[in-house]
Amino acid sequence: MTARPGRCIECGAERSSTQCLGCGLTFAAAEILFRRRLVNRTAGFLVGAVVFVPASQVYPPLEIDRIWIFAGILFFVALALAFSLDYRARRHQDVEILKRVYSGLVPVFWVLAALLYANGRFDRSEPQAHSAAVVGSLSMPGLPRSYRLVVTSWREGRFFERVSVDRMDFDRFRLGEGVVVLVQEGLAGVPWVSGVNRP
Repeated sequence: MTARPGRCIECGAERSSTQCLGCGLTFAAAEILFRRRLVNRTAGFLVGAVVFVPASQVYPPLEIDRIWIFAGILFFVALALAFSLDYRARRHQDVEILKRVYSGLVPVFWVLAALLYANGRFDRSEPQAHSAAVVGSLSMPGLPRSYRLVVTSWREGRFFERVSVDRMDFDRFRLGEGVVVLVQEGLAGVPWVSGVNRP
C-alpha cells in the first residue's frame, strides 16, 4: 500500500507507511482518535469559558472590560484553531504545530478564572477609597447579567472608569451622584473593586 509522507496525526511521529511506528495506528484509526480528543479538548475549553464569566465577577477587577475583550479574542481564536485542525485532519495535512498551540490554549480560561478568584479571595490589602461621580450606567445581558457604573476616573490620564457592581448598587446610585469606590491591590497584583459606597 502506498505510504503517505509526513507526521502521524495522533502522536506526531514521522511516518513513511500506512501504520505509524510510534503509536501503531493506521491513518484511519489515528484520525478517529484525533477527532475524539479534539472534541473533548474543545468541550473542556468551552466549559472553562463558561466558568470564567461568573468567576471573574465574584471579585471584579478594575479592568474587567479589557480582560473580557482579551478573553473574547482568545475565545474566537481558539475556536478558529479547532475548526482549522479538523479541516486539516480531514485532508491529511500536518497538524502538529497547530495541535500544540491549541492544547496550550485549552486551559487558559480555567487558569484565568482561578487567578481572578484567588486574586480577590485571598487578598489582605487595605481598601483604597477613591471619590468619583456617576456619569452613566451599563447593563449587559448574559448569564449572569453584569452591571457597570460609569464614574469619573481618579487615575491620571483617564476620564472614566467602568466599575462592576451588583444589581442593588446599580439601582441605588443615580446619575450625577457622588460615590466612593473601594479598590484593593489584589493578591496577584490585579486591582479589584471591593465596594461602592456613598460619601
